[in-house]
Amino acid sequence: MPSTAAGAAVRPGGRRLIDWQDVAVKIALPVSAMLLALLIGAVLLLLLKVNPLEAYAAMVRGVFGSTFGFTQSLVKATPLLLVGLGICIAFRARVINIGGEGQIIAGALMTTWFTLQFRDWPGWLLTPVTLLLGFLAGAFWGFIPGVLKARLQVNEILSTVMMNAIALQFMNFLLRGPLMDPEGVRLGTYLPQSEQLPQQVWLGRLVPQTLLHTGLILAVVLAVAVYIFLWRTTIGYRIRAVGYNPDAARYAGINVPFYQAMSLTLAGGFAGLAGAVEVIGVQHRLLEGITSGYGFSGIVTALFGGLHPLGTIPASWLFGSLLVGADMMQRAVQVPSALVDTLLGLIVLFVVSTNMLSRRWSRWRAARRVQSKSAEAPALAPALSASSTQEVN
Repeated sequence: MPSTAAGAAVRPGGRRLIDWQDVAVKIALPVSAMLLALLIGAVLLLLLKVNPLEAYAAMVRGVFGSTFGFTQSLVKATPLLLVGLGICIAFRARVINIGGEGQIIAGALMTTWFTLQFRDWPGWLLTPVTLLLGFLAGAFWGFIPGVLKARLQVNEILSTVMMNAIALQFMNFLLRGPLMDPEGVRLGTYLPQSEQLPQQVWLGRLVPQTLLHTGLILAVVLAVAVYIFLWRTTIGYRIRAVGYNPDAARYAGINVPFYQAMSLTLAGGFAGLAGAVEVIGVQHRLLEGITSGYGFSGIVTALFGGLHPLGTIPASWLFGSLLVGADMMQRAVQVPSALVDTLLGLIVLFVVSTNMLSRRWSRWRAARRVQSKSAEAPALAPALSASSTQEVN
């Protein structure tokens, strides 16, 4: 198969398929950033008189040293992947969704309330309806800042952050009131948690004696579906067009505010689904801290995956592994939890920073392609002229 001067494989007709150099650079940048962050973390460990090799070995053992550790990384990757998929959609429309935490809570609240209200339904019906309602609850929580941006030009960063605070306080109120576990009230413990959900709604286990559930399969299937949606449908094309150039999209007749609001709504839906999966797949009840920071970590996961749905799959597993491994490192070498948070923060900072370098690389590659085509045009002119002469003769 021929290739262009820029290093991209092309079909015989001239259509570019994959720019392997571009793919390699976009993979190498975040990986290099993570290694640099770990190197700085090693310096911090040395200052605490901890052997970095021992600490990082404990981190690796935490993920690959046992079946539980490996499956736990996949458990944490599931909500990260779902949130990350919503972030991919929002960023493609050039809107920023910082409201994942609140949207997870909205999905978890709806899941808990509905399941407890209709606990007599059979599992084959209760589970899909519960997941759908969790998605819709998160979508509603994303729809509000979406409409505010579309109609009133309210900054979506501010509105989504405020929606996080509203959702958190609403959940705290319910867990200390209407949704508090009656058994805890009877025993006088008054723990801020809901009643345990009926077993027929629990997601099945993929590996016995672990927390790995079928929500992982659902998340991977949805990642493929989001890819098809963004790159193989008219709506997805319009969303990406809005993100590439809102002015050009508006000139072409695309309703820019509508598709930006739609993107925030869909992002909220996927975060709400993450909350539903976390409740019926892992905790089996609503607890304080149900989000575990997935709403913010999902942004990093999406950026690490290049804001591509399929790239977010390995990125979510990698970040989930970091969470599990860091926890094991803290327990194994007795480092302060603040150092673990600092290490994860460094990884996030460095990986997100590579997004700017990746954009610069893409622009430079695009300029090189234009120059290559401009250089090829004069060389092709004599051949085209000779061909036209032969056809006339």
